[in-house]
Amino acid sequence: MQQTIRFVKAPDGVRLAVATSGSGSPLVKAANWMSHLEFDWQSPVWRHWYRFLSAGRKLIRFDPRGCGLSDWDAQDLSHAAQVADLEAIVDACGLERFALLGISQGGAACIEYAVRRPERVTHLVLYGCYAQGWAQRDEESRRQGEALVELIRQGWGQENPAFRQLFASLFIPDATAEQVRWFSDIMRITTQPAIAARIIEAFGQINVRPLLKKIRAPTLVLHARVAGVLPGLTARETAILRLVAQGEGNMEIASRLFISEKTVRNHLTSIFEKLGVDSRARAIVLARDRGLV
Repeated sequence: MQQTIRFVKAPDGVRLAVATSGSGSPLVKAANWMSHLEFDWQSPVWRHWYRFLSAGRKLIRFDPRGCGLSDWDAQDLSHAAQVADLEAIVDACGLERFALLGISQGGAACIEYAVRRPERVTHLVLYGCYAQGWAQRDEESRRQGEALVELIRQGWGQENPAFRQLFASLFIPDATAEQVRWFSDIMRITTQPAIAARIIEAFGQINVRPLLKKIRAPTLVLHARVAGVLPGLTARETAILRLVAQGEGNMEIASRLFISEKTVRNHLTSIFEKLGVDSRARAIVLARDRGLV
């Protein structure tokens, strides 16, 4: 499957890079930060998402201002500008009715757009999103946000990989070595430290909570969580053990989790060692006793 990339101008003149893949009913993915249309298409974190979302439909996604192939020198990085960019993309693509997907802070732009233009949005999907930015919550959230902004300013561009590894663990707690390397690379090529810090500061000002009750489109809200974690197991190991306990074989588990069978086997070896068991059957009994199934 291939994607095509074009450029659209936002109302304030900022150039936005837009990618289209697949064919069928349109699905528009609002921009979320740290994206790069070309790099993400091949990345171990996003590639399976985009190929799945492009199957049987037309997927339209774009790099946000300040990131990836879009202009980095945008003066306005606010939430309002993000919403205006989303509207500019939709208009430039000539879309009348479409489903809308928001991930992370992209969900806030989707929410505001869906309230403004209810006649256009057929369905709304929000994954890992929030209605209030970090500066709009409590004091602890503000302190954490401010600390992250300073970490980005100081550590983003350094040769020492320690900061990038920390950042990867925040966004992908169970990241593989390949995914950590990808995160390190994308942090280097997506934007500059000062711009990344400004983007995070802008996220802190998001507040679309008053708009939630005004949404009329059928909406699916998803958040990742890890239930029934056994002590010592990672989130990925817990997910694999749960599938094992449900009777799935290694090939089925690999397909469902978008990993190789070898990776599944390696995880199972680690799971057996941590649980102190020597067979798949014993691991299943333990998983069921702990309520994983």
